[in-house]
Amino acid sequence: MTGGAPGDLGGDGIRDQGGGRYGEAVFRPEQAGEGDRIDYGALAYDDITMARLRALGVGPGWRCLDVGAGTGTVSRRLLDEAGVAGVLAVDRDVRFLRERRVPGLDVLEADITGPGFVPGRRFRLVHARFVLMHLPEPDALVTRLAELVEPGGVLVLSDAVDLTSDRTPDTPYTVAMRAMWRGLKDTIGTDVSWVPSYPRVLRGAGLEAVAAEIHVPPLTPGSPLSRFWADTWQRSRAAMLATGLVDDAAVDEAIRYLDSDACAALSAGMLTVWGRKPEGDGAPA
Repeated sequence: MTGGAPGDLGGDGIRDQGGGRYGEAVFRPEQAGEGDRIDYGALAYDDITMARLRALGVGPGWRCLDVGAGTGTVSRRLLDEAGVAGVLAVDRDVRFLRERRVPGLDVLEADITGPGFVPGRRFRLVHARFVLMHLPEPDALVTRLAELVEPGGVLVLSDAVDLTSDRTPDTPYTVAMRAMWRGLKDTIGTDVSWVPSYPRVLRGAGLEAVAAEIHVPPLTPGSPLSRFWADTWQRSRAAMLATGLVDDAAVDEAIRYLDSDACAALSAGMLTVWGRKPEGDGAPA
């Protein structure tokens, strides 16, 4: 989910922990309304993503790689608003990208964890949002993505930060969120616990001027984000129930709670970290 959001989060790669696969065990792209679910999340996060990319200087002349591009909202905004020279949008399933092609947008169907993922060039911007949290060996993948950044270019990664814990008061929302994160970890290996280590990982990949920020959008009745979470819980309901932390009644109650004035909760945060490739790094791609 570069164009996606925490429960979509890209769609590249697999986790073997629970024997499942993103896009098959849950969040199947062929399921009716899946593209709309991804877009609801994009509406909540795209503005902050674009503001950060523009602040980093992304603009005319830049060649960009958008990993786990989802429905392509960020890819298209890079072209339309930032005026970049071109975007290569990569996802394991590109049906939504093919439906919304625009000039300057190239589409590559590929699994970034596979040995065949070789874009063949470097990019001024390499961007992945809500992707690595679903993948095995994220540290190694960060290093791999950093190698695709040209000297002077930037790597920008965003992933979810779970703001619920055992000490967070129980509400229909927090109960459902805990069950969702546990269910996704058990089913497809999603793991957000390592996300706060992003800055250290980028430093270890040889990037400079590393910095990070966190964004927590508000949960309001009827908002795109609330609709995103409600739809995400519906689609991951089986995984949530399998944890034993919720039953059907609890999931239904959480969905109603999201659309009520009683809702008072923190959504999952989006942690974004960036780093710049040293100008003198002339190693071959």
